[in-house]
Amino acid sequence: MLTTLPNLLTLSRIVAVPLVIASFFIDSPMGNWLGFAIFAVACVTDFFDGYVARAWAQQSHFGRLLDPIADKLLVSAIILMLVATDRVVGLAILPAVVILCREILVSGLREFLASAHVRLPVSRLAQWKTAVQMIALGFLLVGEAGPPFGPVTTTEIGVAGLWVAAIITLYTGYDYLRAGLHHVDRLDSAPKKPAGQAVGRSAPTAADAAE
Repeated sequence: MLTTLPNLLTLSRIVAVPLVIASFFIDSPMGNWLGFAIFAVACVTDFFDGYVARAWAQQSHFGRLLDPIADKLLVSAIILMLVATDRVVGLAILPAVVILCREILVSGLREFLASAHVRLPVSRLAQWKTAVQMIALGFLLVGEAGPPFGPVTTTEIGVAGLWVAAIITLYTGYDYLRAGLHHVDRLDSAPKKPAGQAVGRSAPTAADAAE
């Protein structure tokens, strides 16, 4: 199970977490670019683990469990380190908090609904949120070590991307919460089943892994 290529790619993102954190303690510009390189490789594995699993028919419940955990660990660790090292300051901390709170909200919903065998599919907008979020974090990891883009700096582009991701996060988070509460209300109002019978529709699929 652990030795399949998709699961190894997913595990590599968890291994990347302490490596990215360590890059924050290396002086600029080497530390900035090193952290960005590790993060970029991790983002590539995020795409290929699901693709390879589907193409090679190696999808597994372990992979579906591990994939969102790896994503959330990586994103949360980077955001916390960016704030702790003053690369994200002032009002820019607000979108960072919004993104972290949304991750907790969706994780809680998925955990509850999964126990009831109810799907909570990932929307296309949520996928765009993930893409914008990853790009923004990449710019913020490079930070002051990056080249200027006309009148704006790399950090300013990253902060702007963080705000965009946070705005999309608020919408998708509300959408997930509304859908989740709908399922909760349906489960509460459904006739009680004898012990051992599952309530709900279908088990989570690989499409539910990414957020």
